Amino acid sequence: MKLVKSIVLKSIVLATTTFATAGSAMAQTEVVWWDFFVGGDGQRMKALISQFNDEHPDIQINATSSEWGVPFYTRVRTAAAVGQGPDIMSYHLSRVPLALSEGILTPITDSDLEQAGLARDDFFQRSIEAASNDEGDLYAVPFDIHSIVLYYNKSYLDGSDYLDEEGNLVGIENLDDLNAALALAQDNGSKTPLSYQTSGPGGIWRIFHTLLSQQGGTLIENGEVLPGDNLDKAARAIAIMQDWGDKNYQPEHAEYEASVALFTSGRSAFFINGVWEVPTLVDMEEAGTLGFEWGAVAVPTLLEEDAIWADSHAFAVPIQGDEEMAPEKREAVMTVIGWMEKHALDWAAAGHIPAYLPVAESEAFTQMEPNATYASLADNAVYDARSDIAGVASPVYDAALNVIAPAIHGFLEPEQAAEHMRQELQALIN
Repeated sequence: MKLVKSIVLKSIVLATTTFATAGSAMAQTEVVWWDFFVGGDGQRMKALISQFNDEHPDIQINATSSEWGVPFYTRVRTAAAVGQGPDIMSYHLSRVPLALSEGILTPITDSDLEQAGLARDDFFQRSIEAASNDEGDLYAVPFDIHSIVLYYNKSYLDGSDYLDEEGNLVGIENLDDLNAALALAQDNGSKTPLSYQTSGPGGIWRIFHTLLSQQGGTLIENGEVLPGDNLDKAARAIAIMQDWGDKNYQPEHAEYEASVALFTSGRSAFFINGVWEVPTLVDMEEAGTLGFEWGAVAVPTLLEEDAIWADSHAFAVPIQGDEEMAPEKREAVMTVIGWMEKHALDWAAAGHIPAYLPVAESEAFTQMEPNATYASLADNAVYDARSDIAGVASPVYDAALNVIAPAIHGFLEPEQAAEHMRQELQALIN
């Protein structure tokens, strides 16, 4: 009887030990995730997170999406400072300089990248530079490069020299070429040949920044706003946009949604907006509600230099108040980042260019249209000035709305607008 009890007791102890060991092996590390993705971006990110969770029973992402822009970044800054922020978050690289001045990001070391199965050389150099401080320390991992592109409605260009035999846009190699194409489209019945957001900061800023950069200009340099001949270059950029208004090429006052509708309804021959509108056109085309053939190319070099406004979504790790993240949690966070980068092809379906070179150079991506057609813009990407008053939802965007918008609608001379912008932004730096 004692022998039987001994055997039973050993069996129970063995079973308990085995169960505890198995339970320990399956213990989950929760990664708290915050992002600002909505619409098509939001759907794709939710799908990626779900797939990651399915494939990683030991790591589970607990994700929350918030309103894009100032509300998101304000929430991050407040929560991180008191140690109640996320373990990982989406971040715009244009906001990194401000985040560094606020001290809310933790550096991403080479060891972190190695844990993620990544290295600095795996990314477009311009995105790595935008993700780093002046000393070259990395503070975010780029996920994509997104920029403005030139969408076009082929019906207004049929039979012209602006479409080749395959129906691809050709022949726009400078500003005069674009203006001639806009005039042709107008003659062919386009009421508003060039649509973009003319009553909002984002659309105006991105085009202004592109035109300034294509002159070799810069907004802020060594703490000075529009120093030297940059003031004249800014005035020239504004004058170009004002001229489009004078010729009735662009809408007089178009909010973001209206600028999209002008193109998708077939009233505009050309449309300058971010790559993120590609899914809108693809979905309408598949649903049979678009009504015309379209294409998208990188914004042409209209002036002297190859340059296009760009930004990147990236992954960043905020501070945890006065505490340091536990090593096992940080290891899990890096595992998440590495997995997302290697699955960036799914994210590219939203129109983006993967920042991770093995995906950007893969055969699958080079065959993805229209992304592959405008993928060269990654080499000409110009991020916003490295300043804590620049970047997404910053005072620079406010200046685009408050100063450049009135000018392109004829209420200010370009030179006046450039000077007003210089004074307004310089006061924030001083």
